[in-house]
Amino acid sequence: MGRSAVVIELIEDPARPLFINLAGSVIREIERGRLKPGDRLPGTRALAGALGIHRNTVDAAYQELVLQGWLTAEASRGTFVARDLPDLGTQNWGVRPAAARLASPLPQTRPAPPPMQFSDGAPDARLMPGLELARAFRRSLTGAELKSLPGYGDPRGAPSLRTALARYLSTERGLTIGADDILVTRGSQMALFLAAAVLNPGDAIAVEDPGYPLAWKAFRAAGARVVSAPVDAQGLDVERLEALLARDPTIRAVYVTPHHQFPTTVTLGAGRRLRLLEMARRHGLILIEDDYDHEYRFEGRPVLPLAARALGRSQGQGGNRIIHIGSVSKLLSPVIRIGYATGAPDLIQAMTARREAIDRQGDLPLERALARLIDDGELGRHARKARKIYEQRRDLLCAEIAARLGDAVAFDKPAGGLALWLRVNPDIDAAAWAAEAERSGLILTHGGQLQLQPGLGRNAFRIGFASLDEAELVRAVTRLRAAVPN
Repeated sequence: MGRSAVVIELIEDPARPLFINLAGSVIREIERGRLKPGDRLPGTRALAGALGIHRNTVDAAYQELVLQGWLTAEASRGTFVARDLPDLGTQNWGVRPAAARLASPLPQTRPAPPPMQFSDGAPDARLMPGLELARAFRRSLTGAELKSLPGYGDPRGAPSLRTALARYLSTERGLTIGADDILVTRGSQMALFLAAAVLNPGDAIAVEDPGYPLAWKAFRAAGARVVSAPVDAQGLDVERLEALLARDPTIRAVYVTPHHQFPTTVTLGAGRRLRLLEMARRHGLILIEDDYDHEYRFEGRPVLPLAARALGRSQGQGGNRIIHIGSVSKLLSPVIRIGYATGAPDLIQAMTARREAIDRQGDLPLERALARLIDDGELGRHARKARKIYEQRRDLLCAEIAARLGDAVAFDKPAGGLALWLRVNPDIDAAAWAAEAERSGLILTHGGQLQLQPGLGRNAFRIGFASLDEAELVRAVTRLRAAVPN
């Protein structure tokens, strides 16, 4: 077959990942004509030994070159220079004399690909119905309603959006609420910050651990003390939360993500939900329910939120007091900063007062445009389309991880949400793996970044799959595999 006697000289650039340096070195040998179309490359083990690098690095470089079209991989035969390439060593480019060619710098390799990122569960902004939103925004901006406003609008948000959201949440999440029960915010992150306004100085809030660090940051910024509430394989451990309440009477609220727990993706079961609601009533706790990606359920029907059992019913003495938080950003794009909160009237009033103090009102043209998308059914159509695409990406990522990472990781295919919780083999340090992956051009979140209580040993990754398309997911898993620590 082809030749394999060429010794590949590894030219290292410390600013680039090692596998990219190796890929560039192979391209250089092809461009110099030392590797010709059809030539067989050394095996990954042989080349790794010759260069003194890890075999996974060679494998990653070869796979990158296959994706770029420089190489072809043939099952049971090996890896070859692509046969459809011209023989660059015999080409007469016709402009420079031999002396000039000899004196010229070494040929430049292709630039390294940009870093890739497994998000923590962000949607794909490329799927956003941008044209529909732009048309709705233009109609909103040029309409008579905005021009007739005497001054600032309602700090709770545009009435049209609150009305549309009330209908939407009634249909999609079983909440019996009206427009006056809703506060529109700049994303769910603002809603989390405002939710802490219902606590008094010195109060504590129990949060899931592992959990969502930006929620902890919002509560602390609002003056609350954050306390760790353990999470197990079934979500928030309600029995251990009960024990925590007995030890710390300053806990006045609990933050929970019951639908797809962040970061583990598990859904809180019916038994624990009922015990949590009963415990909250008994202790007079405020439940802050973050239902951040309710629409993305792939297996079965979405589970109704905790708030569906409380809102619209008695929320006074002896009833549940819940703040339910959601986001339109998860449906469209992180750049569209629209979230909302609903709950008991006094809680929403307290949040509204603080919102008015820091942000007089929201983006009324955008809010009215989103109301149009809801009323016209466009948001629902987009949600159905996105859900189908994200389910396909989930399945592809699960298949790629199972095929490429083997026993290095374990996971359960999530019934919903936009991420996997990837449990790493105890013999491998997830933090070290993440650091090596970043040096290879892949950014991802490991479990140690998502734990409040030190020493819990969350040896895992949260791998978002929605923001990457199929080809990007394959490349990302390839880089992750290449970065497995020795």
